[in-house]
Amino acid sequence: MPTRRPTYPLAHSFRHKPRRLPLVLRFAKGAIHNIILIPVLLHSLFTVLIVYLDKHVFTSLGLPSTIIPSLSIVVGLMLVFRNGTSYDRFWTGRNCLTTIGTSVRNLARVALVNARVKGAGGEGEGVKLSEEEERDTEKILRVLIAILYAIKHNLRAEFNIPPASLAHLPPPASPFGSRSAPISRRPSYTDRDGEAQVRAQVDSEDPGVDTAKEVYSSLLPDGLMGYEDQGLGLPLQLSVLVEGYIRRGFDRGWFHAPLASQMTVQVNSLVDAYGRMETIRSTPIPVAHLIHQKQVLALYASLLPFAVVDDYGWWSIPIVAVVAFTLYGIEGIGQQLEDPFGYDKNDIKMDGIIEDTRQEVMVLLEEWKSVVSGDGSGRGRRLGGMFG
Repeated sequence: MPTRRPTYPLAHSFRHKPRRLPLVLRFAKGAIHNIILIPVLLHSLFTVLIVYLDKHVFTSLGLPSTIIPSLSIVVGLMLVFRNGTSYDRFWTGRNCLTTIGTSVRNLARVALVNARVKGAGGEGEGVKLSEEEERDTEKILRVLIAILYAIKHNLRAEFNIPPASLAHLPPPASPFGSRSAPISRRPSYTDRDGEAQVRAQVDSEDPGVDTAKEVYSSLLPDGLMGYEDQGLGLPLQLSVLVEGYIRRGFDRGWFHAPLASQMTVQVNSLVDAYGRMETIRSTPIPVAHLIHQKQVLALYASLLPFAVVDDYGWWSIPIVAVVAFTLYGIEGIGQQLEDPFGYDKNDIKMDGIIEDTRQEVMVLLEEWKSVVSGDGSGRGRRLGGMFG
């Protein structure tokens, strides 16, 4: 059986999988045939009716074939606009996710390298932090990763993961499915005993709880209270925690003014990229364009049997089916790419990209912890004293 060949790094977001079948023979995973099946079938049945009436009822139902080229130009222009616009949304969303991941990497790198006692120097010195400072740095590294998860869930309309100020409300319905429903029944993190009881109950009711959301919950600070019911998204709320850490680091002497300013620029870039992703998510293609495009496609595929029935007879049926398959397929691709943040095969691999970033930052954090704890045999020493 074909097996996946992992690549490291980017083991989750970039994987090669040997193909069992050539792409031309694929009709399931990644294809859009389920979207276009009904319109293609309806146009084929309509062509059967037209051919039957032309052969057995009327003398001729044929129309001049010259009407097809003029309509083809309009249909082609509309499909080019739709697919170009949809792919631009897909590409912009992917670039914004890269910007967010890069900002998280930069902030994590700068924070870990500069989290040391002011005025100390030399190898192995200047890294003996107080327990509070060490916890603060570790917490903010986890918050940086949590921002990635919060952005992903917000773009998928999966709120209240974990619950905060929305705990008293029923689980929201995500347009991409019900994957967020089990987690949204959990209580606030301020009640540990109640959380454990409900967690056990939820897991017993739904053994398929997404483990990625368990990881997300573990990254958030204890007792975090969200304000989603008041309109404040969790990504922005978490960015405030990061900004507060930069302020504390400046006061402690970890970051000089230019460096703190650069870190703030990274936070601003992260929020800006998330805002652009929100714009893609919340701004659909204008409904007037969608209506007219659907009507033009239907009109074209409905007139085509009249234009070819006299020349091709019963062969008009497969001809119309192929044309409808082609045109509706192009329109279906644009429909899938229009909102690239869901779970479809053709959507952005947000889960894998975020998991790769999480692993990178967590490895850096573990290296840093091995150094500040003074463990000479730790991973930081084995790998050349990364933070030494």
